[in-house]
Amino acid sequence: MATEALVSLAVQRIDDMLIQAANFFKGLRGQVERLHRDLRAMQCFLEEADKKQEEDLRVRNWVSEIREAVYDGEDIIDMFILNAEAARRNCFLKRVFKKLMNLYEVGMKIEAIQLSLRDISNRREDLGIKNIGEGRSRSAQNQMLQDLRRSSPHAEEHVVVGLEKEADELVKQLIRGGDQRRRVISLVGMGGIGKTTLAKKVYNHTQVLKHFPDCRAWAYVSQDCRPRDVYMQIIKQICTSTKQQVEMMEKLQEHELGAFLHEHLKDNNRYLIVLDDVWSPSDWSYLAKRISNDPDCLGSVFPDGGKGSRILLTTRSKEVASHADVRSIPHEMRLLSKQKSWDLFRRKAFLDIDAESYLPDLKELGEKMVDKCNGLPLAIVLLGGLLSKNMSHIEWKKVHDNMIAYLAKEGSLTGVMTMLNLSYIDLPSYLKPCFLHLSLFPEDYVISTRKLLLLWISEGFVLQQDRQSMKDTAEIYLNELINRNLIQVVRTSVNARVMECQVHDFIRELAIEKAKEHNFIGTNIVVHPHLFPSTSSSLFSSKSRRQSIYSDFERYASIEHYSTPYLRSLLFFNLGGIYRISQLDFITKCFKVLRVLDLEGLGIQNVPSVIGELIHLRYLGLRHTGLKMLPLSIGNLRNLQTLDINNLKRVPDVIWKITNMRYLYIEEQEEDDPLKIDTVQNLQILSGITFNQWIRNNSSKLTCLEKLKIEGRFELVEGVEFSNSIAKLHSSLKSLYLKASDESSIPSLAMSSCPHLCKLDIKGRMEKLTETFQFPRNLSQLTLEACRLDCDPMPILEKLPKLLTLRLRAGSYLGKEMHVSANGFPRLKILQLLGLSKLVLLNILKGAMPWLMQLQFHFKTEIFGLNELLNLVGVKILFVSLRVLRMFHKTKVSFWGLTWIAGAKGGIHICRQKGLTLASSRQALDRLADFLERCRRLNFVRTRAIEH
Repeated sequence: MATEALVSLAVQRIDDMLIQAANFFKGLRGQVERLHRDLRAMQCFLEEADKKQEEDLRVRNWVSEIREAVYDGEDIIDMFILNAEAARRNCFLKRVFKKLMNLYEVGMKIEAIQLSLRDISNRREDLGIKNIGEGRSRSAQNQMLQDLRRSSPHAEEHVVVGLEKEADELVKQLIRGGDQRRRVISLVGMGGIGKTTLAKKVYNHTQVLKHFPDCRAWAYVSQDCRPRDVYMQIIKQICTSTKQQVEMMEKLQEHELGAFLHEHLKDNNRYLIVLDDVWSPSDWSYLAKRISNDPDCLGSVFPDGGKGSRILLTTRSKEVASHADVRSIPHEMRLLSKQKSWDLFRRKAFLDIDAESYLPDLKELGEKMVDKCNGLPLAIVLLGGLLSKNMSHIEWKKVHDNMIAYLAKEGSLTGVMTMLNLSYIDLPSYLKPCFLHLSLFPEDYVISTRKLLLLWISEGFVLQQDRQSMKDTAEIYLNELINRNLIQVVRTSVNARVMECQVHDFIRELAIEKAKEHNFIGTNIVVHPHLFPSTSSSLFSSKSRRQSIYSDFERYASIEHYSTPYLRSLLFFNLGGIYRISQLDFITKCFKVLRVLDLEGLGIQNVPSVIGELIHLRYLGLRHTGLKMLPLSIGNLRNLQTLDINNLKRVPDVIWKITNMRYLYIEEQEEDDPLKIDTVQNLQILSGITFNQWIRNNSSKLTCLEKLKIEGRFELVEGVEFSNSIAKLHSSLKSLYLKASDESSIPSLAMSSCPHLCKLDIKGRMEKLTETFQFPRNLSQLTLEACRLDCDPMPILEKLPKLLTLRLRAGSYLGKEMHVSANGFPRLKILQLLGLSKLVLLNILKGAMPWLMQLQFHFKTEIFGLNELLNLVGVKILFVSLRVLRMFHKTKVSFWGLTWIAGAKGGIHICRQKGLTLASSRQALDRLADFLERCRRLNFVRTRAIEH
């Protein structure tokens, strides 16, 4: 990982150990504290060194030596604590002798590391790298890369595939006459996706040339943002200046040049400026000389003359786009479809010759390689250009077998990996470990974000922030990587939180390459030997900190692992099968300082009791293993922060010993035995405890608990007693999920005393719906399922003042009609009515749901009042019959885009166009109502809108 981040994490870990394991360090405390100070001193220098090691081999080697010394220090301290814990189980004399020997040996090793650090620090000057960061800010290689990437609007691509529709939409945004304010339109996407290509196509479009006839300019910004250079690029294109005038301008200060540009742009009728490759929000503020975060603050360089001027900006960061113009909707670039990918490749590889005229085996190889590009245009273009040079099957097969290496070389400094590496270099140090961690996941693997965030926390990548949970901080890290287009979103929740994500193949390869450089992961991944015979499982570096195993568990378990004694993380993926308890013994024998062990999906009958000896373990993942019992020794894992398991027969009553536990997932227990947890005062998430177990604990001690899910039979618990137990969490509880078994029911509960409770899920029969005043006053998300309510819930729910999301799922309401009164649901944005098989009418009076944006319902439900929902942008109608789907498959609705949903819940997803005015919004709703009425007349979808 980035060494500066590594040292920071090591310093934090030593801090924690000096506090938590103070008894172990008696006699060593002074030396450990001195090591701590030496590492902290290194931090001041390493941030700059980390940036420079990409350019200077001497710096890279020097930084590598620091990283190895830090690893050694971490290993020594972890092994010391492990040995000290083991010695506690010996007789007194033997224990004293072993402790003295252990202290002496560790003291000598720490002293050796300190000497090594001093030597490394001294040799910095001998190597001539004492003044890193001084002098020229760009190396020759970096300067060459910037020059090669420097874009020009005149070098337009002749082969452009898949951008026609996007170009037309952008042209409309640029020349739209309705909005005369100066607007910034951003093209956002990962490196190599075609942002600059699209910008060139739009910049040179005939309609754009006509609309901006007098004042257009293209400027390349880059990571090395220099406003003065950018201003000069623009001025030379929009001004006709003599040689003397140019020389005079080159003598101006940066702010004077910006003022000159401002005045010139102000005097023009309207202007179009393209700023290609802007990397950070601060770069935009720097260029625009914007001194305020007020969205109406335009800065002092690019004026708004109210004439329809536009700035077209390309960036890899969504944050840049929103910072440049919060009122404009960024244009997010999409990866090419499979067909368009092939079309682009065919035109590059086969040039003007029909691909069908070549041998079928070339086409087959080409299709396989294009699939590996996953729709990334730069990769496809480079691949096509490379293969066009030699049409032999042998050469194509060579490229196919080692495609990543060939594409990295192709174009040298402009190769795919070089372009993507710029995104890695630009990452702040705290995000680099999180990015490198993505290298552990298999290709095309869909990652659960819940699991990913917990792994980051357990690894120590997430630092504690004031008044913010570590899980919330980790989620911010995730969103930053998404905004930088290094992670792709696969699935979001109803309130737009990312639930699943994925990493593009080339981004993953970049993460693997960087992770190996830093010994972040092992040099090899275990795979099936008959598929990849060259892979050797025994070649893991002794300094490797993490391994992930994708297949062939038995082979991995059978090899020698003594070369990696300091492994910190071991993850298994997609293995399946059933394995004996003895086959897990190697984990506890060989990897004694493990912090993360994830066995999810690995079929195991038991866990060996010696797992309790892994005292450094922070994360234990046992979900979907088929495991029914946990050993009592699990209680010895005092550093465990996350335990994730489901479908246990019973949970051993030893959790109370694990006082550092923060995240406990024990869903779907088969038996309801007592479980003491009220001593675990750091607990933040508790998911799967039964009602009976919960009520036997003193909930007032769980002062950090934010998320609680309770399951099982409710009738064993008194309603008032249960309400009181929830009320005791008033200072912390934010999310509550109650899931009652089929034979029990949930009484009306009073939860108004929990001011922070904003999310409530109830699944199970309810005697009656809780009155409005008994709901939490800050409730923003409510889900009801299987409640079997007979009375219309809307008169109660519509009065919840801060409700943003309401989901009424299958069996929550058994009636036929729902009515929302005027002014009901003043803030509601999302309404889902799913699986309400008897509901035939939803009547929305005028003035209700003024902010509703998303509506989802069954095709049999008739909607009155749709026309008044002016903020409605998305409608999803489920269980639409095949006849309707076929009839309207090619139908177009003005202002709306239609997507047809396949599968058992087949239906129609209707999305409104962005950026409509109020008048256009009313027209859009009329068109939508007409469309739905046509469906209703067919007696398939009975939905219509009535003006009130």
